[in-house]
Amino acid sequence: MAMDPKNKTVLQAATLVVFMGALAWASVPFYDWFCRVTGFGGVTNTAEIGSDTILDQTIIVRFDASKDRDMPWEFKPMVREVEMRIGETGLIFYEAYNPTDRPVAGQASYNVAPYQAGYFFNKIECFCFEEQVLQPGERVEMPVSFYVDPEIVTDRDAKYTKEITLSYTFYEIDLPETVQQAALEQPAETNNN
Repeated sequence: MAMDPKNKTVLQAATLVVFMGALAWASVPFYDWFCRVTGFGGVTNTAEIGSDTILDQTIIVRFDASKDRDMPWEFKPMVREVEMRIGETGLIFYEAYNPTDRPVAGQASYNVAPYQAGYFFNKIECFCFEEQVLQPGERVEMPVSFYVDPEIVTDRDAKYTKEITLSYTFYEIDLPETVQQAALEQPAETNNN
């Protein structure tokens, strides 16, 4: 039994729409996976513990901070660079300050340059793993614990890397519901005292 040409066209169009939707849905996790596996786009890796191999070769790691145009915080690295042995665990801090009279939530995005070094840059602990909330006038020091994987010295492209720059950009995000609720309840509690 032959299908009507109009029905066949509609079926093909519907199939194409479903296929394109599936590709769009899968593209974000696939791209994220691709970036983490290859280090493309300066995406770093995460690790539970430091490296068990420390080389005598050193590398300079620089730290950079910026913020979105609408982010009211002050944000900066507490040190601009460190020279460390490859495989050694480093610990540095960034400082954030909320000069406003309201709680502000933020989330940091990051990248590593040069891009080919991203695959070998491993974060053990980082403030960028979760959103941050600063109360009015609050100043905090936020840790980044990391190491550069010793395999960088044998990688065809990354072995010539002498300096790595870790950059963070903070964006303002909506306050978590628990913080919003606490802010709403606080004036009521103050008035009752």
